[in-house]
Amino acid sequence: MSTIIEKIKDLKTKRNAVILAHNYQRGDVQDIADFAGDSLGLSQQAANTKADIIVFCGVHFMAETASILCPDKVVLLPDEHAGCPMANMITLKQLRIKKNEHPHAKVVCYVNSTAAIKAESDICCTSSNAMKIVSSIPKDQEIIFIPDKSLGGYVSSKLNRPMILWEGYCPTHHRILSEHIIILKTKHPEAKVVVHPECTPDVIALADHVASTTGIAKYCKETDAKEFIIGTETGILHRLKKENPQKTFYAITLLADCSNMKLISLEKVLWSLEDLVYQIKVPDDIAAKARLAIQKMLDLS
Repeated sequence: MSTIIEKIKDLKTKRNAVILAHNYQRGDVQDIADFAGDSLGLSQQAANTKADIIVFCGVHFMAETASILCPDKVVLLPDEHAGCPMANMITLKQLRIKKNEHPHAKVVCYVNSTAAIKAESDICCTSSNAMKIVSSIPKDQEIIFIPDKSLGGYVSSKLNRPMILWEGYCPTHHRILSEHIIILKTKHPEAKVVVHPECTPDVIALADHVASTTGIAKYCKETDAKEFIIGTETGILHRLKKENPQKTFYAITLLADCSNMKLISLEKVLWSLEDLVYQIKVPDDIAAKARLAIQKMLDLS
C-alpha cells in the first residue's frame, strides 16, 4: 500500500496535480488528499487552485463543478461510474415545466445536481450555506428549491420561509431512522446527536445539532461532550475519529453508506494520474450559465 501512496505522491508532483476528497470518501483516500472537505470547501479549493490537474475524489456532479469553475484545468474523476441518485431525480425538462408554472420564482439549486440543472438555476447552495443563500433572496420572492426536499424543508422551517420543494432526496440519508437514534440514546444517554440536513424531519427533530459535514466536524471538535451519535454518510467517521482521538463516535446506522462515494480507491487515484482518466469536461455553453449560479453562491460565502 505504501508503494501506491508513494507513486501517487510522485505523480502528483510531476503532473502538478491537486487531490480533492469529499468527507464521505474511504479513509485512505481522504488521507492522500491535499484537501478533504464538504461540497462548499471543495468548490472553493477548486476555484483557487494553482494546479494544472484536479483529481476529484467524490461523485460526478462535484467533478463537474470543478470543471465549471476551472475551465482551463484538467479535471479527473477516478471512477466514471461515481454518480449521485439525488442528482438524477430531476431532469431539465421537469425543471423547465416547474419554472413555467411559477414564472416569477427564483430557482435555488443544491449543488447535488448536474451541470445542466445548475445552468437552468438562479443560484446554487450547499448544505453549509443554504440558509444564507435563501436569506439573501427578498422575502416576497417565490422560491423553487431543488432537488432535495429534506434540505429545503429544513431551511424552510428554520427561516419560516415557504418554498416550492422538489421531491428529490438522498437515499443514503433517508436510511437513517429516528428509531435508530432512540435505541442509541438509551445506550449512550450522554451522547450528542449530530445529523446532516439531508436527513428526514423526524430524525432532525431528535438532533442536538444539524450541520454540513464540515459543520459536524467543527461541532464535534469544539463541544465538550465525549460521545457523539452521528447521522450522515459513514465516511465522516474517519475524519471525526482522526481529529478527536479522545472522543467516541457512533454511526446511527451502518446502512448510511453511499456506494457511489466508495467507488474510488487508492488504486483508481493512481490509475487516474497515470492515464489522465476519467476527464470531466462540461460543454462551454452549459458551463457559462452554470458558472453564474455557482459564482453567486461563492460570492455570498
